[in-house]
Amino acid sequence: MACTAVVLCATGLLGGTATAATADDPKNPSADPAKASDADARHLDDVRKKIDALYRKAEQATDAYNAAKEQVDVQQKQIVQLARTIDTTQHKLAALKRQAGALASAQYRGGGLPAEAKLVLNADPERFLDNATLARKGQLAAKRVMSQLAHLKGDLQRYSASATDRWEKLEANRKKKESAQRDIKKQIDAAKELESRLAAKEKDRLRKLEDEQAFKQQQKWLDSGVLDDISNKASAEGKKAISYATAQIGKDYVWGAEGPDTFDCSGLTLRSWQAAGRTIPRTSQEQWRQLPRVALKDMRPGDLIIYFSDASHVGMYLGDGAIVHAPRPGRQVTITGAGSMPILGVVRPDGDAGH
Repeated sequence: MACTAVVLCATGLLGGTATAATADDPKNPSADPAKASDADARHLDDVRKKIDALYRKAEQATDAYNAAKEQVDVQQKQIVQLARTIDTTQHKLAALKRQAGALASAQYRGGGLPAEAKLVLNADPERFLDNATLARKGQLAAKRVMSQLAHLKGDLQRYSASATDRWEKLEANRKKKESAQRDIKKQIDAAKELESRLAAKEKDRLRKLEDEQAFKQQQKWLDSGVLDDISNKASAEGKKAISYATAQIGKDYVWGAEGPDTFDCSGLTLRSWQAAGRTIPRTSQEQWRQLPRVALKDMRPGDLIIYFSDASHVGMYLGDGAIVHAPRPGRQVTITGAGSMPILGVVRPDGDAGH
């Protein structure tokens, strides 16, 4: 971990005493980009901001897609289980109807007289007692059958209504999923189209401009003294999660992906903590909503840092002011400064808030 932090500081990703990376001006290969014309610099920075905004929208849509996909998967399983329950109930209902029909036939064959009437008309004391026992058993059996019939009919109606409701919700979530998918593609295509207009050297400058911006934000975060009081060590489970997450470095970001070859931001944290034996929510927004929260000063390696006001991004804290995360389309799983993006808060998959 210490070696990682040294390397990152040396490359200017985590801040500290390192200087920001620079690149050549495409018009003059020997020039420092800082000396490029103000117009060119402003143009490239505007492009960077537009691309960043588009990918942010794509990430928001990805979270919506993941949430809808998760709901669709759950509801499909529930509907299958409900269909099996309905089928079983229908078979039980058919059997009870046959039993009720047999009771009715027996009564018809007995002349249509109720058992109570036959009992009263019987003059033989012994037959009277036998008939009384049989009548009581018959009454109980008939009542039980009728009660079960009514109960099963009620169950069947409830199951049918529940199935209809779940189908409607399933269709609604499918539409949300499809809408989010279209939105993701739209934003990513727009960002790629913007990038495609740039010459090769401009693309290189753009990449380094993004790194410079992240460096500045990280440096500002470090200058606030935020790390002064953070000295907690990772838990045993946290170490396992970190080990998994860092082993994925270099793999491509793909929206909606949960590994093992590609990941989105919350797909990476999901699988990392699964490798540590913990099941956590699928999306960064649900991770923020459901997992125990801890103060920034109390965070430890393995904790998840949630970013942006809408909780649309997540990374795993490694210690020494660094995170591992899946950044965005066109990028790979990497290590960067924990303060390089606006922090919403910190959650802990393997503990209670404050511990």
